[in-house]
Amino acid sequence: MAAVAAVWRRAVEIVKTKEFWDYVTSTHFWGPVANWGLPLAAFKDMREPPDIISGRMTTALIFCSMVFMRFTYLVKPRNLLLMACHGTNVVAQSIKGSPI
Repeated sequence: MAAVAAVWRRAVEIVKTKEFWDYVTSTHFWGPVANWGLPLAAFKDMREPPDIISGRMTTALIFCSMVFMRFTYLVKPRNLLLMACHGTNVVAQSIKGSPI
């Protein structure tokens, strides 16, 4: 129980810092948060009938996300939150586009 309390106190200390709020109010944070709509939509579309899923669009989204994954890794500072979003999108689109 003491460990949980220590972790909680540390989290509260981090949230109170100026650096944390500078990050949360930046596009470096909100861009990836908004971008998570792509993989979430792909996961939702997995339940749809295959005849309404566009193979060309799915392929385009896979390659686009792969390019942006590379970009987010090479640019300084690295935006790993955006990279994770695009990686998830590649996986979701690949599963959605694969024949079952």
